[in-house]
Amino acid sequence: MSQHLLNITHLHAGYGRAQVLFGVNLSVNAGEVVTLLGRNGMGRSTTIKCLFGLLPVTQGELVFQGQRIDNAPSFQIARLGLGLVPEGRQIFPNLTVTENLVATARTNSTNGLKPWSLARVCQFFPRLAERQHHLGSQLSGGEQQMLAIGRALMTNPSLLVLDEATEGLAPLIRAEIWSALAELKAEGLSLIVIDKNLGPLLKLADQHFVLEKGRIVWSGSSAALANEPDIVHAYLGV
Repeated sequence: MSQHLLNITHLHAGYGRAQVLFGVNLSVNAGEVVTLLGRNGMGRSTTIKCLFGLLPVTQGELVFQGQRIDNAPSFQIARLGLGLVPEGRQIFPNLTVTENLVATARTNSTNGLKPWSLARVCQFFPRLAERQHHLGSQLSGGEQQMLAIGRALMTNPSLLVLDEATEGLAPLIRAEIWSALAELKAEGLSLIVIDKNLGPLLKLADQHFVLEKGRIVWSGSSAALANEPDIVHAYLGV
């Protein structure tokens, strides 16, 4: 279980002539929760875009489950077991909850965990069960976020990436999302979490990677980060 599920080595990328990432190194072990921390514009979302084949890698290697995926097409990366809960949710507004969940479902799970089905997602998020026939556009922000997570789980990923999954949510709904992520971790699902709420992240995550101007400037455990208030203040502004 100690073998890396994901290994990002010396990753460089950018937009046109503007380089954003300068040699990012990051790894995730099976069953581990990892965070990608940093202020806006420091390269967190750019790293995720490279991981999912949405932005070209100019230098470096991305290896997932033993396979090189740098510059592989997005559909191939998804088939290997990478799931994304994107920033801004990006659910299908004109499809029902059920249609959203089954639209990209993948049943051939290779992660060895209990598979996700429509019934299981509705059990995991009872609110979605109550809204099964509602259109995505008719849901509250919190319900849309649950739908985005449920849709990603329906691909039965080995590694689930959540980009700002609690942003803009009411405190009660945010607490529900953190509770759901803790359940997923307890099941053994590997997670990468990008979020600004450090308190819940310290409880949830095994390892943290801090990005500053496209470079990893600090990495370590929750206990180590909690003991580094200067790092938190300097790079996270908290």
